[in-house]
Amino acid sequence: MEQWLPKLPIAVWVDDFVNWLTTNLEVAFDGVTTILESVVEGMVAGFGFIPSYVFIILLTLLAWKVSNKGIGLFTLIGLFLVDNLGYWEPMLETLALVLTAVFISILLGIPMGIWASQKQMVKNIVVPVLDFMQTMPAFVYLIPAIFFFNIGVVPGVVASVIFAMPPTIRLTILGIQQVPADIIEATEAFGSTTSQRLLKVQLPLAMPTIMAGINQSIMLALSMVVIASMVGAPGLGADVYRAVTQIQIGRGFEAGLSIVVIAIILDRITQNIGKNKNQGGTV
Repeated sequence: MEQWLPKLPIAVWVDDFVNWLTTNLEVAFDGVTTILESVVEGMVAGFGFIPSYVFIILLTLLAWKVSNKGIGLFTLIGLFLVDNLGYWEPMLETLALVLTAVFISILLGIPMGIWASQKQMVKNIVVPVLDFMQTMPAFVYLIPAIFFFNIGVVPGVVASVIFAMPPTIRLTILGIQQVPADIIEATEAFGSTTSQRLLKVQLPLAMPTIMAGINQSIMLALSMVVIASMVGAPGLGADVYRAVTQIQIGRGFEAGLSIVVIAIILDRITQNIGKNKNQGGTV
């Protein structure tokens, strides 16, 4: 079929840009690779140093403390099931990958959300970028991640960060901008500076919404576990991917069930942390 207009060389432009980044920022990419590998491996080593039954008891007590007895009991049974099925080490690798990605998402996302909430021009630029990040298929992120960081855990973390960060930014903006106008006016009447108003009023009141964004980022990072395994990221996703390629239905179900257990535990804990902060702010 004939084209009326010549095809735009978007692929060529992207390839040229990637080649320019690789040539000029190779040292930076190597540094990021070293740091992320060290963080994930150190986290896995730290988790692995704790006996599984101690780890289970500690996480159960945490779930019980921040939520309720039901979630604590589910955490106890779920983690014992994961250990019993033989997926404890892959579970720790998955947990380290997800926590690293979420930590970076928070470290970058919350300041960006705060900045966008204070500057309309920044928000007008950031929101379309977030729309692009959330609508782009997750597999596409793996291509530049592999190119810049080779295969292994690092491209998995980078792709997870890109995929999981938008909710943290969006809900940080939303939470701060939803602070009632009369409260803002009251702080201005008392002579508060912008930083005082932000740190002492807006952020505390917006914290439940921000925690909801962090919760969504955790779920999105977990959803990238299997996809990240395609570029060599370790963990439960690698077991699922291996089961798919070898048509091992039972093994794939076990690994998938382990991911579900971790997802529910992290989801309930972060949800209840947000609720507790909300309750504390309304007392």
